[in-house]
This record gives sequence, C-alpha cells and structure tokens, in this order.
Amino acid sequence: MRVGVIGGGQLARMMIPAAIELGVELRVLAEAEGMAAELAATAVGDYRDAESVLAFAREVDVVTFDHEHVPQDVLHALVDAGIPVNPGPDALRFAQDKLLMRERLSELGLPVPDWARVETAEELDRFIEAHGGSAVVKTPRGGYDGKGVRVVHGSAEVAEWFAALAEDGRPGALLVEELVEFRRELAQLVARRPSGELAAWPVVETVQVGGVCSEVIAPAPRSAGRLADVAADVAIAIAEGLGVTGVLAVELFETHDDRVLVNELAMRPHNSGHWSMDGATTGQFEQHLRAVLDLPLGGTGTHDAWSVMVNILGGPAEGSLADRYPEALSGHPTVKVHNYGKAPRPGRKIGHVTAVGSELDDVVYQARAAAAVFQD
Repeated sequence: MRVGVIGGGQLARMMIPAAIELGVELRVLAEAEGMAAELAATAVGDYRDAESVLAFAREVDVVTFDHEHVPQDVLHALVDAGIPVNPGPDALRFAQDKLLMRERLSELGLPVPDWARVETAEELDRFIEAHGGSAVVKTPRGGYDGKGVRVVHGSAEVAEWFAALAEDGRPGALLVEELVEFRRELAQLVARRPSGELAAWPVVETVQVGGVCSEVIAPAPRSAGRLADVAADVAIAIAEGLGVTGVLAVELFETHDDRVLVNELAMRPHNSGHWSMDGATTGQFEQHLRAVLDLPLGGTGTHDAWSVMVNILGGPAEGSLADRYPEALSGHPTVKVHNYGKAPRPGRKIGHVTAVGSELDDVVYQARAAAAVFQD
C-alpha cells in the first residue's frame, strides 16, 4: 500500500511513524527541499501544477493531503485520471471556501453563527449595525491560524480586502459573521472511511493565543454528557453531509447560553488532535491513514483521564530544540516531545509536547513547564 501526501509540512511528517507501524509506504510531494517531512519526500514540486501532481500521484494507491490548498482543477485532474483522492474535491471545496462551507452547513441545519455574504462596504456596514456594532470578517479562501480574520466595527477596517476583490476582476465577496460571545473554544475530531464507518475522539478544549492554537485539553473539562454528545453528533453530521474521508476537525464555540456553534473545518489531521498520538488508543495520524485506505478504524479511547498538549511556538532565540533536550527530558521524564524539524522563528509552530495522567492540574503543569524549556 502506497499513500501519497501532497504537502511536506509537519502533518505529513507525523504520518511517517504511523505509516511505518502499519507497513504502509508513505510518499510526500513537498513544496521545497528541506521541509519538515523530508524523510518521506520522494518528489519536490508545485501542488498547483496539475502535471507535477499527476506525475507524483501515478506512483501511489491513494492521494491525501498535508493542507487544503490544492486547487480544484488539480484535484479533478487526479479524479479524472482514476486516482483515488481522500478527501475528494467535492468535500475539500467546503474547507477551501468559507462561504461555501457556511452555505452548506446552513442547508444541513447545523448550528453556525449568524452570517452573510457581503460584496460591498455598504452591505457590511448594515450587517455590523444589525449585530450590535461589531462583527467578524473573513476572507473566504486562504486564511489560517488567525490570518484573514478581523474583528471590525466598520467597513473601513477591511477596505483593502474590498479593494483586492475589485482588482481581481471577478465577482467576489467577504464572509461576515456575528461576533460570538463564547465561554470557550472546543474541537471535535472524527474519522470517516469511504465505506462509511465513522469514529470520534473525545471533544477537546482548545486555547488560542493571537489566533494560534496554544494548548489542548482532552477531554474538554466539564464536557461529559450532553456537550460531548452534541459535539460528536455535529461532527458526524458534517462528515456525512459533506462526504469527508479521512480525519475531519470541527472547531466549535461553546457559548454562555450553552449553544455549540461551528466555527471552522479542517479535512486532515489537525493541531487539536495532536494529543491523540500519545493519549488515545489510535492517534489521528494512524487513523487518517486507515481511513484514506478504507481500512477498519481504530479505537478512540484514552489511555488515562487527561491528556494535555502544548505547542512550542517560536522556539529558542539561539540554537535548536535539540539543544534544550537535556533540561526538558530530565526535568519532565513523563512528557513526550515532538520536534517538527523546523528552524525556530517567532510565532512559528516548531513542535509540541504532550503530558498524560490522572490529575488535570499536574498534567497541565508538566506540559506547560516542558514546553517553556524550549521557548525564550
């Protein structure tokens, strides 16, 4: 079995150990030399170029992704060539375009913030006025980790985004949503194989700093019962309604009036699921490979009461993560360190740590303290 991954980032890198354990040959089409997944990079090429992608894909049994940015025409070229693509283009378009995603989720009757498609500054100002004087504006395509997202009080604050739409010369719009007053952010991961089998992990709580995920607690505290059931039901309905294959991450808001609203989607392994590598019976990277190969899915139970993942953001001002190993590993021998093989840079995700245990306060402390060793 040969799985081809388009994209050479840390998600592709973390599929490598799972592929080895399953006896799966993993091949990666990286964007450039020296990327995080270089250990499995069998080709370097532009994921936007159909011929480069087809040449890579003809040597594998199924194609999957490290990111959602492969253009639709390239995805359809793969399908037209008879190459299995999981998730397929019809599902991925909803992860690539936030307006399409909001439209489809609304059609499915799933809980989302109040939203609108706005093509002019006047339309945006009317929405803002109707929603208490503030709103969230998003570029429909390309945003991640807080990019392409702004809280605004007037259309002038995104004037350059409207200008860019006009310069593009094609009909375009921005997505505007109500500014949700939420209690906390959650994430629900599920996996679905082409034959329809589904498996869900426990819902988790995520902590964002500057629009970037900083910590994940699994399961989300105070989530047993209704909240866990609702989160899983929503994610399963999305996976089935959009025809997702592989891992699906559904980012959620829990509001102060106990609603659960869908924020964003990712159709691939996701930062909010990294805890599962060390804390669950089947980690998300193994599960993703099982799913895209249409193999039976693994159990999603947890090894202990709590798992906490903390991202290493930025890293040391000088040297590498490995330079800090003696202090981190001796001081926190129960913590697992995952190094993405990326050079330190302010704000960049270059690794994460995971702690597992029976007492939440201790697990949080161990994970935070170990991650702090790697950051200046």
